[in-house]
Amino acid sequence: MDKCKNALQMIKRMRPVRSSKHKGDYGRVLVIGGSEEYAGAAMMAGAAAKAVLAGGADIVTVAAPEKVAWAINTLAPEIMTIKLRGRIIGKMHIPELLKRAERFDVIAIGNGIGKKSNPTVRELVKRLSMKGKLLVIDADALKAVRLQDCRNAILTPHAEELRILLKNSGIRETGKAAIKRARKLLDNDVILAKGQKDRILSRAAEAVNSSGNAIMTKAGTGDVLAGLCAGFLAMTREVFISACAAAYVNGAVGDLLLKKKGRTFTATDMIKNIYRVYK
Repeated sequence: MDKCKNALQMIKRMRPVRSSKHKGDYGRVLVIGGSEEYAGAAMMAGAAAKAVLAGGADIVTVAAPEKVAWAINTLAPEIMTIKLRGRIIGKMHIPELLKRAERFDVIAIGNGIGKKSNPTVRELVKRLSMKGKLLVIDADALKAVRLQDCRNAILTPHAEELRILLKNSGIRETGKAAIKRARKLLDNDVILAKGQKDRILSRAAEAVNSSGNAIMTKAGTGDVLAGLCAGFLAMTREVFISACAAAYVNGAVGDLLLKKKGRTFTATDMIKNIYRVYK
Protein backbone atom coordinates (compact mmCIF):
# COMPACT_ATOMS: atom_id res chain seq x y z
CA MET A 1 0.00 0.00 0.00
CA ASP A 2 1.45 3.43 -0.88
CA LYS A 3 2.27 5.87 1.93
CA CYS A 4 -0.54 8.30 1.13
CA LYS A 5 -3.29 5.70 1.09
CA ASN A 6 -1.82 4.20 4.24
CA ALA A 7 -1.90 7.65 5.87
CA LEU A 8 -5.65 7.79 5.27
CA GLN A 9 -6.09 4.44 7.00
CA MET A 10 -4.04 5.73 9.93
CA ILE A 11 -6.31 8.76 10.26
CA LYS A 12 -9.38 6.56 10.26
CA ARG A 13 -7.88 4.55 13.11
CA MET A 14 -6.87 7.72 14.97
CA ARG A 15 -10.34 9.31 14.89
CA PRO A 16 -11.61 9.48 18.48
CA VAL A 17 -14.78 7.74 19.50
CA ARG A 18 -17.20 10.59 20.09
CA SER A 19 -18.48 9.54 23.51
CA SER A 20 -19.07 13.07 24.81
CA LYS A 21 -20.62 14.30 21.56
CA HIS A 22 -19.37 17.83 22.13
CA LYS A 23 -19.12 20.09 19.11
CA GLY A 24 -15.42 20.61 18.45
CA ASP A 25 -14.24 17.13 19.48
CA TYR A 26 -12.96 16.62 15.94
CA GLY A 27 -11.25 19.98 15.68
CA ARG A 28 -11.86 23.64 14.91
CA VAL A 29 -10.47 25.36 11.81
CA LEU A 30 -10.21 29.06 10.96
CA VAL A 31 -9.85 29.89 7.26
CA ILE A 32 -8.37 33.35 6.63
CA GLY A 33 -8.92 34.41 3.03
CA GLY A 34 -10.94 36.33 0.51
CA SER A 35 -10.64 39.71 -1.16
CA GLU A 36 -13.29 41.93 -2.71
CA GLU A 37 -10.85 42.68 -5.52
CA TYR A 38 -10.36 39.01 -6.40
CA ALA A 39 -13.04 37.48 -8.58
CA GLY A 40 -14.10 34.10 -7.24
CA ALA A 41 -12.70 34.77 -3.76
CA ALA A 42 -15.91 33.71 -2.04
CA MET A 43 -16.02 30.47 -3.99
CA MET A 44 -12.36 29.69 -3.21
CA ALA A 45 -12.53 30.42 0.51
CA GLY A 46 -15.92 28.69 0.71
CA ALA A 47 -14.65 25.60 -1.10
CA ALA A 48 -11.74 25.30 1.34
CA ALA A 49 -14.10 25.66 4.29
CA LYS A 50 -16.60 23.10 2.99
CA ALA A 51 -13.75 20.64 2.38
CA VAL A 52 -12.69 21.10 6.01
CA LEU A 53 -16.12 19.87 7.11
CA ALA A 54 -16.14 17.08 4.53
CA GLY A 55 -12.75 15.98 5.86
CA GLY A 56 -14.26 15.44 9.29
CA ALA A 57 -13.53 18.54 11.39
CA ASP A 58 -16.45 19.78 13.47
CA ILE A 59 -16.25 23.53 13.15
CA VAL A 60 -14.98 25.84 10.42
CA THR A 61 -15.12 29.61 10.38
CA VAL A 62 -14.00 31.90 7.56
CA ALA A 63 -12.50 35.31 8.33
CA ALA A 64 -12.93 37.46 5.22
CA PRO A 65 -13.71 41.00 4.09
CA GLU A 66 -17.36 41.61 4.92
CA LYS A 67 -18.80 41.48 1.39
CA VAL A 68 -16.91 38.24 0.71
CA ALA A 69 -18.10 36.82 4.03
CA TRP A 70 -21.74 37.64 3.22
CA ALA A 71 -21.33 35.92 -0.16
CA ILE A 72 -19.95 32.82 1.59
CA ASN A 73 -22.95 32.81 3.93
CA THR A 74 -25.21 32.82 0.88
CA LEU A 75 -23.29 30.03 -0.86
CA ALA A 76 -22.86 27.88 2.25
CA PRO A 77 -25.11 28.70 5.23
CA GLU A 78 -23.42 25.97 7.31
CA ILE A 79 -20.17 27.97 7.39
CA MET A 80 -19.73 30.61 10.08
CA THR A 81 -17.95 33.81 9.11
CA ILE A 82 -16.05 36.66 10.71
CA LYS A 83 -16.79 39.81 8.74
CA LEU A 84 -13.77 42.10 8.51
CA ARG A 85 -14.12 45.74 7.54
CA GLY A 86 -12.56 46.80 4.26
CA ARG A 87 -11.95 45.34 0.80
CA ILE A 88 -8.90 43.23 1.64
CA ILE A 89 -7.39 41.60 4.71
CA GLY A 90 -4.84 44.15 5.93
CA LYS A 91 -2.50 44.89 8.81
CA MET A 92 -5.30 46.58 10.76
CA HIS A 93 -6.92 43.14 11.08
CA ILE A 94 -3.87 41.37 12.56
CA PRO A 95 -4.68 41.94 16.28
CA GLU A 96 -8.25 40.69 15.85
CA LEU A 97 -7.19 37.67 13.78
CA LEU A 98 -4.49 36.69 16.29
CA LYS A 99 -7.02 36.90 19.12
CA ARG A 100 -9.63 34.93 17.17
CA ALA A 101 -7.05 32.29 16.23
CA GLU A 102 -6.58 31.31 19.87
CA ARG A 103 -9.93 29.47 19.77
CA PHE A 104 -8.98 27.28 16.80
CA ASP A 105 -6.81 24.20 16.39
CA VAL A 106 -5.72 24.91 12.80
CA ILE A 107 -5.43 28.10 10.75
CA ALA A 108 -5.69 27.84 6.94
CA ILE A 109 -4.58 30.99 5.16
CA GLY A 110 -4.48 32.12 1.54
CA ASN A 111 -7.60 30.97 -0.29
CA GLY A 112 -8.81 33.86 -2.43
CA ILE A 113 -6.81 36.35 -0.36
CA GLY A 114 -5.09 38.18 -3.24
CA LYS A 115 -1.55 39.56 -3.51
CA LYS A 116 -2.36 42.89 -1.85
CA SER A 117 -2.54 41.05 1.48
CA ASN A 118 1.06 39.76 1.22
CA PRO A 119 2.51 41.97 4.01
CA THR A 120 -0.33 40.95 6.32
CA VAL A 121 0.12 37.27 5.48
CA ARG A 122 3.86 37.42 6.24
CA GLU A 123 3.21 38.96 9.64
CA LEU A 124 0.36 36.60 10.49
CA VAL A 125 2.33 33.47 9.58
CA LYS A 126 5.33 34.59 11.63
CA ARG A 127 3.26 35.39 14.70
CA LEU A 128 1.00 32.34 14.45
CA SER A 129 4.09 30.13 14.05
CA MET A 130 5.63 31.69 17.16
CA LYS A 131 2.44 30.82 19.04
CA GLY A 132 2.79 27.18 17.93
CA LYS A 133 -0.39 27.19 15.81
CA LEU A 134 -0.86 24.47 13.19
CA LEU A 135 -1.07 26.08 9.75
CA VAL A 136 -2.11 25.30 6.19
CA ILE A 137 -0.63 27.82 3.75
CA ASP A 138 -2.11 27.91 0.25
CA ALA A 139 -2.61 30.01 -2.89
CA ASP A 140 -1.35 33.62 -2.77
CA ALA A 141 -0.15 33.17 0.81
CA LEU A 142 2.59 30.90 -0.55
CA LYS A 143 4.00 33.88 -2.48
CA ALA A 144 4.21 35.97 0.67
CA VAL A 145 6.11 33.71 3.09
CA ARG A 146 9.57 32.24 3.56
CA LEU A 147 10.20 28.70 4.73
CA GLN A 148 12.32 30.15 7.54
CA ASP A 149 9.23 31.86 9.00
CA CYS A 150 6.97 28.80 8.99
CA ARG A 151 6.60 26.20 11.72
CA ASN A 152 4.08 23.35 12.09
CA ALA A 153 2.72 24.10 8.62
CA ILE A 154 1.53 22.29 5.52
CA LEU A 155 2.41 24.33 2.44
CA THR A 156 0.57 23.37 -0.76
CA PRO A 157 2.28 24.95 -3.80
CA HIS A 158 1.92 24.12 -7.48
CA ALA A 159 5.09 24.43 -9.58
CA GLU A 160 5.10 28.23 -9.99
CA GLU A 161 4.14 28.87 -6.37
CA LEU A 162 6.94 26.52 -5.29
CA ARG A 163 9.44 28.45 -7.44
CA ILE A 164 8.41 31.74 -5.81
CA LEU A 165 8.42 30.21 -2.32
CA LEU A 166 11.95 28.88 -2.78
CA LYS A 167 13.16 32.19 -4.25
CA ASN A 168 11.69 34.12 -1.31
CA SER A 169 13.44 31.66 1.01
CA GLY A 170 16.83 32.52 -0.52
CA ILE A 171 17.18 29.27 -2.46
CA ARG A 172 18.87 29.92 -5.79
CA GLU A 173 19.49 26.31 -6.77
CA THR A 174 17.13 24.53 -9.14
CA GLY A 175 15.76 21.00 -9.48
CA LYS A 176 16.74 18.37 -6.92
CA ALA A 177 19.35 20.63 -5.32
CA ALA A 178 16.67 23.23 -4.52
CA ILE A 179 14.37 20.63 -2.96
CA LYS A 180 17.24 19.19 -0.93
CA ARG A 181 18.07 22.60 0.50
CA ALA A 182 14.41 23.45 1.10
CA ARG A 183 13.91 20.30 3.16
CA LYS A 184 16.71 21.37 5.49
CA LEU A 185 14.75 24.55 6.26
CA LEU A 186 11.58 22.71 7.29
CA ASP A 187 10.73 22.86 11.01
CA ASN A 188 7.97 20.29 11.49
CA ASP A 189 6.68 21.61 8.18
CA VAL A 190 5.54 19.72 5.08
CA ILE A 191 5.63 20.81 1.46
CA LEU A 192 2.83 19.22 -0.53
CA ALA A 193 4.10 19.94 -4.04
CA LYS A 194 1.13 19.58 -6.40
CA GLY A 195 1.78 18.12 -9.83
CA GLN A 196 1.13 15.16 -12.08
CA LYS A 197 2.10 13.15 -9.03
CA ASP A 198 1.90 15.06 -5.76
CA ARG A 199 5.09 14.93 -3.67
CA ILE A 200 4.88 15.27 0.09
CA LEU A 201 8.18 16.36 1.65
CA SER A 202 9.28 16.88 5.23
CA ARG A 203 12.80 17.18 6.62
CA ALA A 204 12.96 13.44 7.27
CA ALA A 205 10.33 11.79 5.07
CA GLU A 206 8.99 11.78 1.53
CA ALA A 207 5.94 10.29 -0.18
CA VAL A 208 4.53 10.33 -3.70
CA ASN A 209 0.77 10.28 -4.16
CA SER A 210 -0.48 7.94 -6.87
CA SER A 211 -4.11 9.14 -7.09
CA GLY A 212 -5.40 12.00 -9.25
CA ASN A 213 -5.63 12.93 -12.92
CA ALA A 214 -4.97 15.76 -15.35
CA ILE A 215 -8.52 17.14 -15.16
CA MET A 216 -7.83 18.26 -11.60
CA THR A 217 -6.13 21.45 -12.82
CA LYS A 218 -9.60 23.04 -12.79
CA ALA A 219 -10.27 26.07 -10.60
CA GLY A 220 -11.11 25.24 -7.00
CA THR A 221 -9.54 21.78 -6.76
CA GLY A 222 -6.53 23.21 -4.94
CA ASP A 223 -8.84 24.87 -2.43
CA VAL A 224 -10.47 21.51 -1.79
CA LEU A 225 -7.04 20.00 -1.15
CA ALA A 226 -6.12 22.79 1.29
CA GLY A 227 -9.40 22.27 3.14
CA LEU A 228 -8.79 18.54 3.44
CA CYS A 229 -5.30 19.21 4.80
CA ALA A 230 -6.79 21.52 7.43
CA GLY A 231 -9.61 19.15 8.33
CA PHE A 232 -7.31 16.16 8.80
CA LEU A 233 -4.74 18.27 10.67
CA ALA A 234 -7.41 19.49 13.10
CA MET A 235 -8.18 15.89 14.00
CA THR A 236 -4.67 14.42 14.09
CA ARG A 237 -2.20 17.27 14.81
CA GLU A 238 0.17 15.36 12.48
CA VAL A 239 1.37 17.45 9.53
CA PHE A 240 2.94 14.71 7.38
CA ILE A 241 0.15 12.17 7.84
CA SER A 242 -2.51 14.82 7.19
CA ALA A 243 -0.82 16.07 4.01
CA CYS A 244 -0.41 12.54 2.66
CA ALA A 245 -4.01 11.58 3.40
CA ALA A 246 -5.38 14.82 1.93
CA ALA A 247 -3.42 14.33 -1.29
CA TYR A 248 -4.72 10.78 -1.61
CA VAL A 249 -8.37 11.62 -0.88
CA ASN A 250 -8.34 14.65 -3.19
CA GLY A 251 -6.89 12.60 -6.04
CA ALA A 252 -9.09 9.56 -5.40
CA VAL A 253 -12.24 11.70 -5.54
CA GLY A 254 -11.00 13.19 -8.82
CA ASP A 255 -10.41 9.70 -10.23
CA LEU A 256 -13.87 8.59 -9.16
CA LEU A 257 -15.49 11.61 -10.82
CA LEU A 258 -13.47 11.21 -14.01
CA LYS A 259 -15.00 7.76 -14.42
CA LYS A 260 -18.45 9.00 -13.48
CA LYS A 261 -18.64 12.38 -15.26
CA GLY A 262 -15.69 12.51 -17.63
CA ARG A 263 -14.05 15.92 -18.02
CA THR A 264 -17.10 17.82 -16.74
CA PHE A 265 -16.63 17.53 -12.98
CA THR A 266 -15.97 20.62 -10.84
CA ALA A 267 -14.58 21.42 -7.39
CA THR A 268 -18.15 21.46 -6.08
CA ASP A 269 -18.62 17.90 -7.36
CA MET A 270 -15.45 16.91 -5.52
CA ILE A 271 -16.68 18.26 -2.19
CA LYS A 272 -20.01 16.46 -2.60
CA ASN A 273 -18.24 13.14 -3.27
CA ILE A 274 -15.49 13.17 -0.62
CA TYR A 275 -17.66 10.88 1.51
CA ARG A 276 -17.37 8.15 -1.13
CA VAL A 277 -13.62 7.88 -0.55
CA TYR A 278 -13.38 8.95 3.08
CA LYS A 279 -15.95 6.92 5.03
